[in-house]
Amino acid sequence: MNFPLTAYIEAALELACYDKLEDGSFSGEIPKLKGVLAFGKSLRGCEIELRSTLEDWILVGLRLGHKLPVLAGIDLNKAQNGRVASA
Repeated sequence: MNFPLTAYIEAALELACYDKLEDGSFSGEIPKLKGVLAFGKSLRGCEIELRSTLEDWILVGLRLGHKLPVLAGIDLNKAQNGRVASA
């Protein structure tokens, strides 16, 4: 079974960009998703934090009715019969 929300998260994380900062910590962002930014002491910690930030960003956006970008053909803005549709 394919879950659009999971596929959307995975597609978004494939777009992530990471930078090593001067102090040795890391920053990560998903440029196509405004405001999805995270920091971590290690690259793995930053990846985990970015995923958590992304999940929260999606949930808040859906709750507030924000139009989320379509990623990998997945449109979380459309709901049919109470379920999220993928394009």
